Amino acid sequence: MIDFIWLLLFVAGVVTAALTGRMAAVSKAVLTGAESGVTLCLGLVAVISLWLGLMRIAERAGLVNWLARALRPVGRFLYPSVPPDHPAMGAILANMSANILGVGNAATPLGIRAMQELQKLNPRKDTASDAMCTLLAVNTASVTLIPTTVIAVRMQFGSRDPAAVVGTTLVATLIGTGAAIVLDCLFRRWSKRRGEP
Repeated sequence: MIDFIWLLLFVAGVVTAALTGRMAAVSKAVLTGAESGVTLCLGLVAVISLWLGLMRIAERAGLVNWLARALRPVGRFLYPSVPPDHPAMGAILANMSANILGVGNAATPLGIRAMQELQKLNPRKDTASDAMCTLLAVNTASVTLIPTTVIAVRMQFGSRDPAAVVGTTLVATLIGTGAAIVLDCLFRRWSKRRGEP
């Protein structure tokens, strides 16, 4: 659906430019945008590689495992239907740890693995379980201590203080995660009152 929306916007822009005689401006904007995109991506590769390297060092030093152990009580609270020693819980905690450390690229495969493990526990294979819905909500909102991608983009565009967003990002993600958890609980109770399994 989102592809259709983008296509519709692009076609509407081209048609409008053709009707108003501004096709040269559209052509220039497309080429300039493509050039800027490539430049931005190359700059991001360097900065994200640095952050991923630092996170790899932190992982080997045991920081990610320590954080996963520290999050175990939170995991038991958020996912009461998942046995504490099940591989799903390990993948969930690793996903949460990677998101907290701002390494979304590493969190994505961990989230997919967690969903696969949760599907093994799911009695109704054609419907998402409560734990799966909670994981999706928490993973999407995700508390983030170090927003590596945002810092990288700000560095690429010459920000004097690229890490200035750390505090506001932490507050925003705390609020977002809190709202996701509250709404998840409310929807779960609502569906149980309606008699849905």
